[in-house]
Amino acid sequence: MAHSFDTDTEAQGLIDYVDASPTPFHACEQAALRLTAEGFTEVDERAPWPTTPGRHYLVRGGSLIAWDTTGAHGSGAGPGAGFRVVGAHTDSPNLRVKPNPDHSRAGWQLLGIEPYGGLILSSWLDRDLGLAGRVAVRGREGVESRTFHGRDALLRVAQLAIHLDRTQNEALSLNKQAHMEPLWGVGDEPGDFVGYLAEQVGVDREDVLSWDVMTHPIQPSTRLGRARELIAAPRLDNLATSYAGVRALLDAVATEPAHVPVLVLFDHEEIGSTSERGATSTLLPSVLERIVIAGGGTRDDYWRALAATVIASGDMGHATHPNYAERHEPMHQIRVNGGPVLKVNTNLRYATDSIGAAAFRTACEQAGVPMQTFVTRSDLPCGSTVGPVTSSLTGATTVDFGAAALSMHSTRELMGAEDPAMYARALSAFLAPA
Repeated sequence: MAHSFDTDTEAQGLIDYVDASPTPFHACEQAALRLTAEGFTEVDERAPWPTTPGRHYLVRGGSLIAWDTTGAHGSGAGPGAGFRVVGAHTDSPNLRVKPNPDHSRAGWQLLGIEPYGGLILSSWLDRDLGLAGRVAVRGREGVESRTFHGRDALLRVAQLAIHLDRTQNEALSLNKQAHMEPLWGVGDEPGDFVGYLAEQVGVDREDVLSWDVMTHPIQPSTRLGRARELIAAPRLDNLATSYAGVRALLDAVATEPAHVPVLVLFDHEEIGSTSERGATSTLLPSVLERIVIAGGGTRDDYWRALAATVIASGDMGHATHPNYAERHEPMHQIRVNGGPVLKVNTNLRYATDSIGAAAFRTACEQAGVPMQTFVTRSDLPCGSTVGPVTSSLTGATTVDFGAAALSMHSTRELMGAEDPAMYARALSAFLAPA
């Protein structure tokens, strides 16, 4: 297998994908565009499942699943053929607009927001912010859903001047309710957020029913560093994995592997995955079962397929920070541009066990890329991913992996420019093992 992913092409591809995906809804739209261009067709999960081998995807809000049965079901492997699944998530910590957001104070028009996920609050201060998201509107045939991407500088969470609090450089304390509301105009009367949404999605004001709208920094992603060896961008956690997963799936299906390659991008990982489209939902198991049944399989074939399945759960990993090296496990130092990162935790905050680790290491070897191993310091808490959840819901062998990054959960994160190509090569090899 060639895995001919060019470093500069994949770095720019990731930058383009991130900049076009300010929300999970846009991340799925962008993934769907790339899949459609390569022959995948969309499935409506409310309709009967396609029964002939093919390449398909479905979108449920900010989540997407794509799969290819051409090789497994078309070559006679049968409906009991196992799955190779790459999982990631589309959501990132940010500031999301409340249902009744408009108000004013001290001559400023403000917008009520609620922090989403474990964001670094200070990184949102004094940033030029835009708005994007999904709006439910009254249409001719009932409720319609429309997305928009506001690219103009619209909002700013203004920091207090140092003259008014000279302790900021020693101990900055931000209250989520009192200090994080962005201003977006001047006046004693509140602004008109609903009117703004109506303009963005092209409806009358009274036809705006509800919304899932969030802020995003409008500064474009970029290459940086003396040798342009780094990528600075928002939402690398976890759009870097989402992008690599799409690229890997498109590369892997060309080989028509003997099992079914699957890509699943979940929403709501940053807040626990407990939603109708999160990793704890029935979304992935139900799609896998329908794939088996549509291929002529039975319930027993479905359980046989799960027993032969391996899942790779991808999320960004912590590169060793040069200014805080003591916060990292000394025997597991992680470098950007050092290749994919295997994530291990004895208490199963990551789902990796020795069998899953072996499968991922083999994929990296097949792809010709180096692999690193991350372990959290024993005296620090460990984060988690969609891996343990999908493992427990499916009973499938699961491995957690990532790409090295600094400033995770900041408005602007940092990763190596060589890593996107290595990431995609490894995931393609995982989806289509030799």
